[in-house]
Amino acid sequence: MKSLKILILMLLFQNYVFSQQPAKREMRAAWISTVDNIDWPSKPGLSDKEMKTEMITLLDNLQSNNLNTVVFQIRPTADAYYKSTKEPASYWITGTQGVAPGFDPLQLMIDEAGKRGMSVHVWLNPYRVQKDTTKEVLAKNHLYFKKPELFLTYGKTRYFNPGYKETRDFVASVVGEIVRNYDIQAIHMDDYFYPYKIPGQEFPDQAAFAKEPRQFKDKDDWRRDNVDLIIKQIRDTIIANKPGVEFGISPFGVWRNIAKDSDGSNTVAGATNYDDLYANILKWQKENWIDYVTPQLYWHIGFDRANFEVLAKWWATHKFGANVYIGHGDYKISTTAKEVEWRSPEQIVKQIEMIRTMPLIDGSMHFTASNFLKKGDTLRNAIIQKYKYIALTPEANRITRIKPQPPTNASMVEKGDKGVLTWKAGANNQKFVIYRFPKGKITDFSNPENIYYVTTAKKLEVPNPNFKKYTYAITALSTTQTESIPIEF
Repeated sequence: MKSLKILILMLLFQNYVFSQQPAKREMRAAWISTVDNIDWPSKPGLSDKEMKTEMITLLDNLQSNNLNTVVFQIRPTADAYYKSTKEPASYWITGTQGVAPGFDPLQLMIDEAGKRGMSVHVWLNPYRVQKDTTKEVLAKNHLYFKKPELFLTYGKTRYFNPGYKETRDFVASVVGEIVRNYDIQAIHMDDYFYPYKIPGQEFPDQAAFAKEPRQFKDKDDWRRDNVDLIIKQIRDTIIANKPGVEFGISPFGVWRNIAKDSDGSNTVAGATNYDDLYANILKWQKENWIDYVTPQLYWHIGFDRANFEVLAKWWATHKFGANVYIGHGDYKISTTAKEVEWRSPEQIVKQIEMIRTMPLIDGSMHFTASNFLKKGDTLRNAIIQKYKYIALTPEANRITRIKPQPPTNASMVEKGDKGVLTWKAGANNQKFVIYRFPKGKITDFSNPENIYYVTTAKKLEVPNPNFKKYTYAITALSTTQTESIPIEF
């Protein structure tokens, strides 16, 4: 009888899984920014218990808004929010760089986010070492004191020199250590490659250009090649260690203005990736070096210099096979905002509604997570209406799918006013999706209204389960977010 039920479920699943229900697969992420204690922890030097409580509160709020991914900043200034043999523990955790807390922040994030069905992308800054050289003190075991020749200062900020092969090798080794040691979905980097230009100051990399020019005569082309090389090397490092881990970039929202390049966007941005940050994003997409791109479109719909709608459409038509997620500037919402468009959360709501009409865009990332913390907040309440049902994260187009076996031994027991669902993991099971249907009406597995819960756990307590009224089923997700066939409890 059980095998017959599985067969019926398989047929139903296959009939519906390819139907047009884009909301079932939609990136809904929030950046958890740790630099300057923007999101977590709230300040340096909290007790372990306080930090853990803050993290769980943050994740609970993201889950309550049906977000499915966190982008956790674990290397803000060449330091670590994880156990590293290469760099010291971050200043922003304990207040002293090199002094670690009594727990592993990244492992706790992976464990707690997983229980809540959320994937973890780890966010690294490749070059930044010290935000303010006049205030912050590096740990004595920092690489800076062993190899000062690899570093330079621009303005008040210290950086790795992008022009040296040794820099690229070191950053790639940091990525390799993280990928090997942690169960993450993606490595993520934002817009900080070469720094934004300081008027009247030249970035001081002439010595590196003279020492390692390769075939280049033009310094701008050389700088772009430096960044190309590190992106390619990071991609190769990920594949060599765990090919199922994605690599994503969240660039500044404008690649190039159309006045500079006929393939650029119809914008007049004051800075661009290609010309100012030396980040040739389109090349990385075309060369299959990255799996997704999340342009930071922190402008409102209709903005004359960089219109959100114009840019969203431009990135959608320039995806070159990579997944495209849109970065939203939730942080700009304020009743006192200078631009009237940002005085209401309706701006973010309209942006979400707009990109959902663009089939080449795969979802959203929100800056930052703390915007979801305030209960009763108008922004939080507005967004939750757009994320009414749970959604699964998209599968990356460039990763070989890992097919999971369905869970086994699914059973349910009623205990008072609770139901306890239990199961065992099959091969290649990372997370589990629990569905709930009206009794005798197992229908559409592609409809997110029928998703009850997602978790990495193998047990779920269901309050008021009403087993006489509802039927429960379960599928498994692999590390590539590929879904198994379902089985019934």
